[in-house]
Amino acid sequence: MADADPASTSQAASGKSIPSGRMALLFLVMLVTAAGNTAMQSVMPSIGTALEVNDVWISLAYSWSALLWVTCAPIWARRSDRRGRKAMMALGLVGFVVSMGLCGLALWAGLSGWLTAFWALIAFAAARSLYGGFGSAAPPAVQAYVASRTPRSERTKALSLVASSFGLGTVIGPALAPLMVLPFMGIGLTGPFLCFALIGLAALVLLRLRLPNDEPQFAARGRAAEYSSGPGAPSLHDHDDSDESEEPARLRWFEPRLRPWVISGLVGGHAQAMVLGISGFLVLDRLGLRDSPAEGAGPVGLVLMAGAIATLFAQWGLIPRFNLGPRAATLSGITVAAMGVAMLGAANDLHMIALGYAIASLGFGLFRPGTTAGTSLAVTRAEQGQASGVVASVAGASFIYAPALGVWLYNISDWLGFGLIIALCMAVVVLGWRGLASDAVLTTDR
Repeated sequence: MADADPASTSQAASGKSIPSGRMALLFLVMLVTAAGNTAMQSVMPSIGTALEVNDVWISLAYSWSALLWVTCAPIWARRSDRRGRKAMMALGLVGFVVSMGLCGLALWAGLSGWLTAFWALIAFAAARSLYGGFGSAAPPAVQAYVASRTPRSERTKALSLVASSFGLGTVIGPALAPLMVLPFMGIGLTGPFLCFALIGLAALVLLRLRLPNDEPQFAARGRAAEYSSGPGAPSLHDHDDSDESEEPARLRWFEPRLRPWVISGLVGGHAQAMVLGISGFLVLDRLGLRDSPAEGAGPVGLVLMAGAIATLFAQWGLIPRFNLGPRAATLSGITVAAMGVAMLGAANDLHMIALGYAIASLGFGLFRPGTTAGTSLAVTRAEQGQASGVVASVAGASFIYAPALGVWLYNISDWLGFGLIIALCMAVVVLGWRGLASDAVLTTDR
């Protein structure tokens, strides 16, 4: 398999971390895509209002992309086992760059009057599908790269660091988005799309030049080959958690080892997706900005930044400081998220909206690394590529219809939308308390 090189396996066995230079590149790949996506989310409510499109249709424009993500992420994850993690990261960045550029072009044509709002939104959804189809190759490859090179006792910390790159991206994206609303050449609200397409292109060049190639030079079949570079040279058998000499069977979402983590990630992920879907429109409504959508990008960006900073605090501060295991992070995080959602539903000014969203994001910032690490630790090292595909697929499934459902319920009644989100969070607490394995069992090196 692509990941089974002597350096990576010896690192995992000895407990050494991934070299900082490589980790920085992995961090950059995730950060750029996260920043671009949250920058887009911060301006889309204003773009939808300017196009005079119903809020629900703006949310549904992401659905086809999310469905493709669910389908394609496991395929790219399995392919990364054969073609190497670097190749899949590069493919994901290409999908991100092309998608962002075409999305910006489609929306610019709609705002400029070249296309009707209907066709602009159709073109946007089609361009966005490129991110779901090809952008989904990068996150599973990054996760598998880190997981397969990290010992079990350090896995939660390592994966939370990877997740925190998304968190930092969600700070940078909303912060830069208002600055990228360019007042010349009619670019306006589509500026963040075009700017992040260029930033993604720069990240792709760095990845190709600086990350060592891990593409396998031969097909691994049957018993794993041993590296005979000298006495005591490591073999694949020495470093797999429960090593198997043959290629592992294909992982399914609901097989017994993964089922509790997948269900928790799916239910809690729907709650998080609904919050993300509602938040931008909530800011416009509570602050009375529906009649001046261009002014909404700033306040929406501030709220998203508050949530992103809270997410970083969870992943850079709380998880390593208290050495939280997957179960503890999942259950404590989803409980805190429910409290934040309740505050968000009651908020009427920018300060309280930002505070409620930050508390909810703090909870989800604990919850996501918890379910990711739990899924990783439930399987062997040889299955890490497939496990990362399952995690990415579950995350994508949460965005197929949940944001649109949340916005639709919110437009009917504020508390109908927020009530469902809180109920989903509480369902995760009940299911997780009964079904998730203990941290002591999961994190013991073996």
